[in-house]
Amino acid sequence: MPEKTLYIARHAKSSWDDMSLSDFERPLNKRGKRDAPFMAALLKDKGIKPDLILSSPARRAKTTAKYYHEALGGELRFDERIYEASAMSLLYLIQEAFEKVDTLMLVGHNPGLTALNNMLSNKSIYNIPTAGVVGIIFKEEVALHKGKQLFFEYPKKYQQ
Repeated sequence: MPEKTLYIARHAKSSWDDMSLSDFERPLNKRGKRDAPFMAALLKDKGIKPDLILSSPARRAKTTAKYYHEALGGELRFDERIYEASAMSLLYLIQEAFEKVDTLMLVGHNPGLTALNNMLSNKSIYNIPTAGVVGIIFKEEVALHKGKQLFFEYPKKYQQ
């Protein structure tokens, strides 16, 4: 099996201003609109080029994924199975995607994304914050605890 790289990206900060909107429809707030392009530029500077960006179709995730797609390229697809998915469900989606690509970015939601990192990576994370991104490489199989964490980036690391 060729080496596989997974980028786990949590959507940027969303707005709770309009309580008439469903959770699925919530947009990014001011901070989210600042952090998503910042993280996209940071990842571009790292030379990250996903073959595929697979995103939840929830509005906040979709918007975040579009920033990444614009900066990093690759194919962009939305998959409703990501919204509210468990870590195990996400693993199945990742394995399915890795049948066709070697580098995948998954844009979605907590708690599933943090649990996914902790299930796959050699380094546990308490919480992937909004706009946080974890890079994991798999040299053998894409399976439980087989990944090596390459980085864990999030906006507050860079803000004073």
